[in-house]
Parts: sequence; C-alpha cells; structure tokens
Amino acid sequence: MNFDLALLSSVLRAVTPILFAALAGALCQRAGVFNISLEGTMLVGCFAAVAGSWFTGNPWLGVLAAVLASAAYSLILAIGSVALGGDPIVLSIAMNLLAVGLTGFLLRTVFGTTGSFSDPGLRGLDPVLFGHSPLVYAAWVAVAVLAFLLYRTTWGLKVRGIGENAEAAANLGVNVARERYRVIIAGGALCGLGGAQLALGNVTLFSENMTAGRGWIAVVAVMLGMAAPVGVLLAALLFGLAEGLGFRLQGLGLPQQATDAAPYVVTLLALFSQRLFRRERSTT
Repeated sequence: MNFDLALLSSVLRAVTPILFAALAGALCQRAGVFNISLEGTMLVGCFAAVAGSWFTGNPWLGVLAAVLASAAYSLILAIGSVALGGDPIVLSIAMNLLAVGLTGFLLRTVFGTTGSFSDPGLRGLDPVLFGHSPLVYAAWVAVAVLAFLLYRTTWGLKVRGIGENAEAAANLGVNVARERYRVIIAGGALCGLGGAQLALGNVTLFSENMTAGRGWIAVVAVMLGMAAPVGVLLAALLFGLAEGLGFRLQGLGLPQQATDAAPYVVTLLALFSQRLFRRERSTT
C-alpha cells in the first residue's frame, strides 16, 4: 500500500469533521464544561446543512443553516448546565440520543423518506483547491485562530481562568456564566461546520446517524490533545489517518466491516497508550 496524494486527500476529508468537533470540545473543556454532546450536535448540523442547501439551492446557505441549528441545539447544554446547574455529562448523553431521534423524525417529516436522503438537485460544496471544499482549509485556520484567541487575548485568559478556577475568576470580576454560554454556543457553531462538511463536502446526502461515532472520536481527541488546539489537531490527524487507511484497505479487498472499525481501534489503542504513559511518568 502506497502513501500517496490520494491517501493524503482521503485523510484530509476524513479529519475535517472530527477536527471541527474536537475544537468545539477543547474550547468547552477550557471553560470548565466537559462537552460530550459533539456527536449529536454535529448530527443536527448534518441535517440542517442538507435541508438548507435543498430548500435554497445554495450549499453555503446550507452551511449557514448548519451553524445556526447546531449553535441553537447547544443551548440545551448551555441552559441546562450553566443556568440550571445540571450535570453536563448527563445532558450531553441525552442530547446525543435526542439528536438521533430528532433528525430521523425530521427526515420523515421534511423529506418524506427513511434511512437517507439524496437527490440530484441537492447541491454540495464545490472543491476550490486540490479537490477539497473550503471547509477543509477552514478547519486548519480554525486551529490557529482558536490557539491565538486562547493564548494571546484577554478573552482567552478569562476562558482558561474559569476553567481552572471558576470561583477565583468570578472574584476577579469575570462573568463565568456569560463566558460559558459563549463558548458552548461557539462550540455548537463549530460542530455545525463539521456537520456541513460531512453532509455537503465529504458526501452530498443525509443519512440517519451519519456521524457514526465521529463526535465520540472527537471527545477522545480532546482528551489526548489535552484540550490544546495543536494537540487536538495532532490527535484528530491520527484518527483521520486511520479512517483514510481504512478506505484504502477496502480497495485492497478487506471487508468493509473490518476497515470501518479501524478508527475506533486506534481510539482504544491511543487511550491505553496515554494511560500507560501517564502511569510511567507518575512512577518515575
């Protein structure tokens, strides 16, 4: 098996939705909110992107619809955890389950079909460079922008402050609730971009549960990358490489069921490796 430009292109397409979602998780993590609703929020973005593109005939309005829908969906986590003091983990799990049912219901109600929706009239994102949509490059730009905002701005200092010690930050005059609202909604918007890339960039369709665990992989990328933008990027690239290799191995005759499992096997191995590494460091 050769490592060539085709494989690199496949990796870039595979990593983009995961990277957007992982950046969302990292941003929330920095603000002290453990957000594992990335899977469901991205799925809502997938549906909104397809619906927006279908009804307007403009894929970029579909991207806008995905951003707005996912940001609005993230309000469940924001209100539930910040205003009402609920457990963000419990809320996130409920959001992931709700998104599966909600998008399946909307698929039947809006498009009158089940399973998946694809139509020749549905417009996807046109490639701009090396066969990739602009969102592929936007994801890399987002890494640099988020790193700058977190480590080079006053706002980033506030976010990191409330994540490390919310009470101390509040005593210094930081509005903890307002900042957490902002980061959760911004995270929702990032998940919307990931959903738009998945539904209009990687393919041009919507299918039920099409995120297929990418949001959960993004959660692992946040953990492996220590919620740092560059660390998250490297972790996401690892999973993107696993998915890209999976596609290549399918072409070599391996069963799809086996190659589809590659990213999740890599996820488990990465978690085990990180755990062992930390244990060795703690004993030395």
